[in-house]
Amino acid sequence: MDIALRHRVNAARVAIQQQTDFFREQLGQVASQWKADDTRVTFADFAISEKIFTELRRSFPDDQLFSEESGPLDEIVPIESRYTWVLDPIDGTNNYALGLSNCAISLALLKQGHPVYGLIYDGSTDQLIEGGPGQAILVNGRKHQPASKEESEGNEIVALHFPLPEHRAAQLAPLLETTRVRSLGSAALHLTYVALGRLDGVLDEGIRIWDIAAAVALLKAGGYSISFLSANPFPVESFTRQGPKIRYVAGSESFIRRIQNWLG
Repeated sequence: MDIALRHRVNAARVAIQQQTDFFREQLGQVASQWKADDTRVTFADFAISEKIFTELRRSFPDDQLFSEESGPLDEIVPIESRYTWVLDPIDGTNNYALGLSNCAISLALLKQGHPVYGLIYDGSTDQLIEGGPGQAILVNGRKHQPASKEESEGNEIVALHFPLPEHRAAQLAPLLETTRVRSLGSAALHLTYVALGRLDGVLDEGIRIWDIAAAVALLKAGGYSISFLSANPFPVESFTRQGPKIRYVAGSESFIRRIQNWLG
């Protein structure tokens, strides 16, 4: 890891760790409202976003910083800096507002538009999970050692995001009828658990760049694949809170192939 990346990773780790107590204190306690794009937001989203960005700007004033909660809904901002930060202050806000612990702080560092490091604070386990391409995955500062498991279609545990698009349930009937399926309400955690070997795969067709940027870096650190069913969002060339949803399947190669075959 070069010096520029190491300095940013260290700063990001500290910035997130400074928010974890607040994150836990507000879980299920903070009021929420619905935004124009039909997603939920809380005061904690704005507070965590502002505090993390304040810390990062202090050390890296030339880096661009983007959050799910930053800027007008229809604004499109070109990516011009070498390093860019993409933050989802609370991924799984529906869960968070209701007191369900499957939610996360998700912070990605992009270099020339590509995820090179991701940090995910898992609110359900109180773990900070981090890593990137060519780097080991760390869980609370310790190198992650995934449990060995024999890949078997009958024993897979996979994740889906609901509601499914029209007609998708029929196409996925072989999966729904034979496989253990989870839906945690957090795209960042779905992908993170694939990277950690806790889930075998995930299919999602309704997310944004801030939902997955950090976890994609973790996937690459864990040696797993991601295949985009729509346009590949990387490298990120501009940031907007609107635009088409990102569709992808990730996990083991056999899981990705089966999903692609079922979806045609």
